[in-house]
Amino acid sequence: MNILKNYIDGQWSTSESKETIPVYNPANQEILAQVPLGNETVKDVNRAVTTAHSAYMEWSKVPVMKRVQVLYKLKSLLEEHREELAVIITNESGKTKAESLGEIQRAIENVEVACGTPMLMGGDIIEDIATGIDEMMIRQPLGVSACITPFNFPGMIVFWFLPYAIATGNAFIVKPSEKVPLTMMKVFELIDTLDLPKGLVSLVHGGKESVDALLEHPLVKGISFVGSTPVARYIYSKGTANGKRVQAQGGAKNPVVVMPDADKEMSARIIADSVYGCAGQRCLAASTIINVGDEKGEFKESLFEMVKKRTTGYGLDNVDMGPVITPESKIRIEGLIQKGIDEGANILLDGRKAKIEGYEKGNFITPTILENVALDKELIRTEIFGPVMSLISMKNIDEALKFVNNGSYGNMACLFTTSGANARKFRNEADAGNIGINIGVAAPMAQFPFSGWKDSFFGDLHGQGKHAIEFFTQTKVVIERWPNIWSRKF
Repeated sequence: MNILKNYIDGQWSTSESKETIPVYNPANQEILAQVPLGNETVKDVNRAVTTAHSAYMEWSKVPVMKRVQVLYKLKSLLEEHREELAVIITNESGKTKAESLGEIQRAIENVEVACGTPMLMGGDIIEDIATGIDEMMIRQPLGVSACITPFNFPGMIVFWFLPYAIATGNAFIVKPSEKVPLTMMKVFELIDTLDLPKGLVSLVHGGKESVDALLEHPLVKGISFVGSTPVARYIYSKGTANGKRVQAQGGAKNPVVVMPDADKEMSARIIADSVYGCAGQRCLAASTIINVGDEKGEFKESLFEMVKKRTTGYGLDNVDMGPVITPESKIRIEGLIQKGIDEGANILLDGRKAKIEGYEKGNFITPTILENVALDKELIRTEIFGPVMSLISMKNIDEALKFVNNGSYGNMACLFTTSGANARKFRNEADAGNIGINIGVAAPMAQFPFSGWKDSFFGDLHGQGKHAIEFFTQTKVVIERWPNIWSRKF
């Protein structure tokens, strides 16, 4: 079985660790590869950091206009290999090929935005703040930075950080999820063809040991993370305690409010895509649907019919939804569904006994809808991270906003309406970092930061766009006086 290698110092190398765990295809439990794990991976991380620091010392002196030239080639390589990358993403993460292609497109868009770093990185200068004195602010790179990425978007999330880091003059280390390392293996085959200093960009495998090594190494100056809230809080606390700049994206419980005046059919279609896209395994998946003033049940009926039409299966087949990532995830999600029922919810659609012909070993749960979920119980507060919708009813937008703002997460909140007044009220008053109006997945384009509030984000600067430029640079203020040497008396 193929044991995955690290990419350190510009070449592929065998891990110091002999311990491995399998990488599975979640649709059929086929073992795709073995990935290194264990205490010895710390040695891999330390070697990657050492070589990255040497490469950074060289790269940081390269003019920014020259640094971004490699990104143009990287963009072309990603476009050229998007089909191959999409198949790898589907096989290791379970999502449909269409979703995988969309993920690669988002990665490409971040590379495109990072190509504008020469403009985005521009400093400020004021001449003659006093007679003969000029003052300026310039941006310089942090040094060695690293990202620790989750399983659900193995091809996209790295690109919230990597292109901006190298464009601003940093070295960069990627530690992918041990559940889905194969996509980054292919990406680094492409990176290997770029004209970069050896060691500038590295790939290291492993689990918590590798993560802690990055958090503790004194030469690592910045850490980017996306994952669950408990781990995000740990990453932020330990990283900042060690003097590092940290951006840590956590979990979510994204509410969607549907007003009585909303287009029922359109809203149902968009919301179904939001809840069940990527099998609900994304931090911007709609989770709790708040049905406002729908006494006749028109929206509920439209939603039920829309959800029933969705097909589930292997992501390379013609289906709407794939499996969840692991058998353990399936068990956890099914347990939360049962917990909701035990707490008094009605189940309108039950996806727990899904059987997909030809893929009987897969981690499949079909779309599930729970109605009248108790507002003070676990299911309404917990991030399910699966294809489960909680449908609740409220009287008006004020009651809905109170519910939205009482939640501990603040990643996304959406409103469906035809009222401009309601839309304006919602976007101004909802406590979430990403707001959608008649949008089911309020995913920012690459030029905007991927925002998040409350327990959904720890830090100050988010991934993507101008925030990424700011995160990977530090400001320096310079004040200069140059005496007019020609006026001196000799």
